[in-house]
Amino acid sequence: MLLPHCPWLFLFSVSFLSLSVSAYEVPVSDKDYDRQICSGMWANQNTFINATFDSSSQGQLAMVIYEWGDMPFLGKVTSTVNDMPKTYVCTSDAVRGGYCTNSQLGRFIVDLPESKSLNETSFWSARVSFPRNGTASRMSESSDAASTGFWDNPEGNPTPPKGNYTSPWRRGVASGVHLRRDDALNPSPSGILSYTQPIQYKVRKTGYYCVAIVPVTILPNTARQASTDVPYHPTYTGTVFFRNKFDGKLPATDYPKVNFYFAMFIIYAVVACGWSWLCYKNLQDLLPIQYYLSSLLGFLIIEMVANWAYYRYLNAHGRGAASTVFLIVVAILDAGRNALSFFLLLVVSLGLSVVRENLGKTMIKCQVLAVAHFLFGVLYAVGIVELEFESTSALILLLFVVPLAFTLSGFLLWILYALNATITQLAARKQHYKLSMFRWLHRILLLTVLVIAIFFVVSSLTFSGRLAEDYGAKSWKVQWWLLDGWLALLYLVDFAAIAWLWRPSPNNRR
Repeated sequence: MLLPHCPWLFLFSVSFLSLSVSAYEVPVSDKDYDRQICSGMWANQNTFINATFDSSSQGQLAMVIYEWGDMPFLGKVTSTVNDMPKTYVCTSDAVRGGYCTNSQLGRFIVDLPESKSLNETSFWSARVSFPRNGTASRMSESSDAASTGFWDNPEGNPTPPKGNYTSPWRRGVASGVHLRRDDALNPSPSGILSYTQPIQYKVRKTGYYCVAIVPVTILPNTARQASTDVPYHPTYTGTVFFRNKFDGKLPATDYPKVNFYFAMFIIYAVVACGWSWLCYKNLQDLLPIQYYLSSLLGFLIIEMVANWAYYRYLNAHGRGAASTVFLIVVAILDAGRNALSFFLLLVVSLGLSVVRENLGKTMIKCQVLAVAHFLFGVLYAVGIVELEFESTSALILLLFVVPLAFTLSGFLLWILYALNATITQLAARKQHYKLSMFRWLHRILLLTVLVIAIFFVVSSLTFSGRLAEDYGAKSWKVQWWLLDGWLALLYLVDFAAIAWLWRPSPNNRR
């Protein structure tokens, strides 16, 4: 018997998907609730973070980019209240409180110990101004005046003469090019940075990097603000690009899945070659259970190719309607793999091809349970993709989860009952060779349950801290492994072990 060939044409067409030089993109705007975005980054000599803003952006903002390891130095401790222990942006109130200086107005506060210099950290900080309709200079002046209003002349500030005259009443907007320190990788501008081109932050060390953006409210430049004056609020929209050492739009935490699923495809393909050779050598002695194993192996190859192609597609094109359809297809394949795997375990536990030649009407019951488990698995997969858990009622969620839980429980209970009955029957007949096969199967299943229990505890402990501030920084490298990797590897080990026990041989029918 020959295994079904995997779709080589599809495989090679996917492998040559064109990947333009792209990056993981996160949109930002003044309407965002969370003012900070973070992502892990795999670094080399060409990696960077770019912040770009639309031409419609106006006003000023405080901006900082840094690696998470320097987080303790960001902000100044100003209160012992737990929910607000630090002041992060230098405002006029912060200046009056002595937490920062006038030169730091509109910037993030970086509080370093005396033994540490700014060049020893990863911080890039700036007060950014968006020039719109020729108002950049006016915005910078009004912002400065708003922050330091007690310097204003009660009778009005004088108008500086034209030309190169330097007046203490006027502060220019620094481009940031000539005022940066050249001895740092990402020197911060010492004045106000007028935004004219994307802001680039070089990344040379793998880590967890954050970009924080806070709008700076600008007050009109009048002699004295009245209580009824309305402040000028910045508006901006833009995108932060995390350019990793790989080309593509996947976040760094998901990119290992591309290579992982390709490696899994190669491993399953090698197993398929060995299995096909054994089937060919013992073609006349093949058992029904070995046909089922062959079908499952072919299905696994297709599933690994589909998973690899899905993440390749995401990396090339990002998320959208097409990727959602692709995800549903992958989820359907996953549901099919699970249903076929449980069906195979059940018929093996019932002794098909070893204790009895056929299962009669019991086989129909097994097939009905497998089809039901597949359909409920597809329903669950679609629900995971389409439903919003925050807004969906609990009853609707239960309709997607409970049917799958029932069929899964039915499979597990039936498998355990059938396996124990088969072992007892073989022991009574004193068929030691067949008995050893089923005892090994029993050990494999028990070991699998033990491994799952251990990983469940580890995963629970890991995800219990998901609301902690540093959870992403600590777990971004291993999230893919906790969610997908170890289960796929455990399945591979189990399948290989069971396939070895029921491998084709000249003694199949003895």
